[in-house]
Amino acid sequence: MSSSGGPTNATQAKDRNYMQLGHCLARLSRAVGQTADLCELLKVNLDSMKVLSATHAAQFMTIASQYNTDAQEDEEESGTSESDEKEKGADSR
Repeated sequence: MSSSGGPTNATQAKDRNYMQLGHCLARLSRAVGQTADLCELLKVNLDSMKVLSATHAAQFMTIASQYNTDAQEDEEESGTSESDEKEKGADSR
């Protein structure tokens, strides 16, 4: 047994393990930061998608109501409904 003042193998291994742990924790911290940034970006994108889908739904409902109004006016002008015309077509066969 030598009692020299230098570090022993166990001390060197312990220091090496602590250094590796420090590097791993630093990488983990960066990964958590990136994940937080990506989550914030995802939230912004989801909010944008919500606004866009609401706009598209409003546009669709506007066009559908205009189409329905035009179809009703056409029926009123002709005095017949589409179902009456279909029945007449089926009777003529």
